[in-house]
Amino acid sequence: MTEARLSPITIGESVSNGTVFFDTSVLLAGLIDFGESSVAPIALLDRVARKEIERPQTAWHCCLELFSVATRLPEEYRLTPSDAHRLIGEEILPHFVVHDLPPERRALFFAEAATDAIAGGRIYDAEIGAVAAAAGAQLLVTGNRRHFISLLRRGMRVLTAEELLAEIPR
Repeated sequence: MTEARLSPITIGESVSNGTVFFDTSVLLAGLIDFGESSVAPIALLDRVARKEIERPQTAWHCCLELFSVATRLPEEYRLTPSDAHRLIGEEILPHFVVHDLPPERRALFFAEAATDAIAGGRIYDAEIGAVAAAAGAQLLVTGNRRHFISLLRRGMRVLTAEELLAEIPR
């Protein structure tokens, strides 16, 4: 397989090796069926399971956030901590490369956050973006595009699950 550096799509039917980074919003909607909003995320995670998206990446923070949110959803969607543990252990950890922000980049991360006037809860998405950049991702897939627009300055593409699906050859 040839590796494309400018586009996440390669010749053939796989997304290029290790270039796609998944945000919590896509993982959550791909693992818990919320109806229409889960259609594209479920399809993407099916492609991950079939290895059509090679070496997908996510952040340790996304795993923590997935556990937190999934165990506090409205009752009809809520998972028990045991079920959330099982889901992460079976569907995320074996299929995704999970990254954390390298210790040597942490001080710079806060300096950049201060320069960019990032305040409040926006710091969490900024950290996910920094982890994606440090991991060498070329594309971040999210349900919250506007939270990651700053990644465009780093040359990273930010797409929704629907947009990424439209780019992947059938």
